[in-house]
Parts: sequence; C-alpha cells; structure tokens
Amino acid sequence: MNVTTDQLSTPDNYQEAFAKNIVIVFLAVSIVCINGMLVFTFFRNPVFHSDPRYILYINLVINDILMICISVTLYVLTYAWPYVNVSFCCVLIALGSTTYMNTPLNLAGMAVERYIAVCKPLHHSQICTPSRTYVLIFVIWIIGAIPAIIDIIIVTALQPSSFFTSLTYCQPFIVYKTKYHMQKTIATQVLYLSVVWIILLYTYFRVLFTAKIASSGHYQSSVKKARNTILLHGGQLLLCMLSFITPVLDLMLIPFFPTHRTKISFFNYLLTNILPRLLSPLIYGVRDQKFVKHIKRCFFCKVVVSKVAP
Repeated sequence: MNVTTDQLSTPDNYQEAFAKNIVIVFLAVSIVCINGMLVFTFFRNPVFHSDPRYILYINLVINDILMICISVTLYVLTYAWPYVNVSFCCVLIALGSTTYMNTPLNLAGMAVERYIAVCKPLHHSQICTPSRTYVLIFVIWIIGAIPAIIDIIIVTALQPSSFFTSLTYCQPFIVYKTKYHMQKTIATQVLYLSVVWIILLYTYFRVLFTAKIASSGHYQSSVKKARNTILLHGGQLLLCMLSFITPVLDLMLIPFFPTHRTKISFFNYLLTNILPRLLSPLIYGVRDQKFVKHIKRCFFCKVVVSKVAP
C-alpha cells in the first residue's frame, strides 16, 4: 500500500505515469471482478451460508476487494491528486490498515476452523456454528482496526487541530511520521504476525499428527485436504508479508539502477501488493470444486442459455 519517496522527488513523465496507472487500474478491476464473482456466487447459493469455512473465506474475499480498492486509490492519488485533506487521508489510511491487518487474522481463523473439523469432528458442528463464525468475523475486524485507531489517537494527541484541515501527500509515512508511530507499527506487526504464525504451525502439525493415525480411507482423505489447506494459508500469509520487504527491495535495487528508481518502485508495488491479491482467489476459490460448480451454474450456464435463446 506504500508508495516510496522516489515518487515525491522524481515524478514520471506523462506517458510513463499514464501507462503505470493504466496497468494498476486494469489489474485492480480484474481482481475486483474475479472476487466479485466469488462474492456473488456465495450470496446467491444458500448452501454456503451454513458452512463456517465458506463464511470465513468470503470475508477474506470481501476484505481483499476493499484492500485493493483503497491501495489503488492511494496509488492513483499520488499522480492525479497528490495533496488531499488530512482528515480524508486518515480515513483512507485507517481503512487500508484495517483490511491489511485483517488478512492474517482471517487466515488464522480459517486454519483453526479446519483444525477443529479434523481433530475434533464430533464437536465441530457445536463449536463452529454460523452465528459464532459471524461473531469471530466481527472480532477480527475490531482487532484489525486497533492499530489504525492507535495511529489516529497518537496523531490527534501530537498535532494541532489545524493539521486535520491542511493538505498533505496521502501516504502513511508522511501523515504518521513520529517515532511513536514507528514503534507502534513494529510492535503491532510483530505481535499480530507472530500469533498468526504460531496458530498456523500449531494447527498444521496437529492435523499432520492426526493424518498419521487416521485409519479410515475417507477420513484420511479429509485430513490430507485440511493439511493442504493450512499449508495454503501459510503460503498466502507469506504473500501478504511481501509488503514488508518493499522498502528493502527499494534499498537493494535502486543504488544499482538509480536512473530506473520509479520503475523499480512500480514493479515492487506490483509484486508485493497487487500479485498477492491476484493469486488469492486462484489459491482458494478455483481449487474448491464446490465453489467451481456453483460458479459455472451462476455464470456460464447463463451465457450458454443467452446464446441459444432466439
């Protein structure tokens, strides 16, 4: 979601800036359309509404849609409308921060649900009810919003009221530039991601242990699917963590290619922010046969009928 300071100091020429924004917007629209198809399929088919796994998954999809919209909005603003009202900017950054923190928390929730389904199958229907799943989603959004709320509290305490009516370049490292913000960012990201990794590793090894002692062929197949799903959660979390290495990649590559610094920043943004959102629906939605079947019913059957109809 971040844009490097190179975009401030060395703006692109018109053709290059236009091309970059076209690519970013095109990819964003593609991601939103793919994810929107998954959301439409979920709400159109009641069969998904009672399954906690799909409820948590669709929350992740909706979260990705919001994240990509906010991220691309901030990116385009750096070219089209660089200086905006601070209050409006704080709202955008807060929403972006919340959706960013929601992703690992939601992945942890999905891993725990699979762990309960495999390791405690007799209690799964009592523990993982749809109502409790929606409560968990509410808790995820509250916990995900805490870092953004802390940022706003810090800036409100340290800045005069006139600061919120002024104009600023809308990026977190400019609006939230105190040492307290930096300390808070490091602390919350380390805490959140450490807890999520512990949950993923614990659930994976518990499921792996259950797979070794599974005797029934059908049950063994279910355990293997759950183990592979949790592995995918870990892969998705690694993709999400790519955003942490954006400044590192800039520092490593720009000194060797100083004349291409804006191009490097652009490709780093694609790699660490756009690519994970593009792969997410492919990792989960496309590999799920139940989802694929209902997607075909919702969309492709309509296309065939419309072509056959006179």
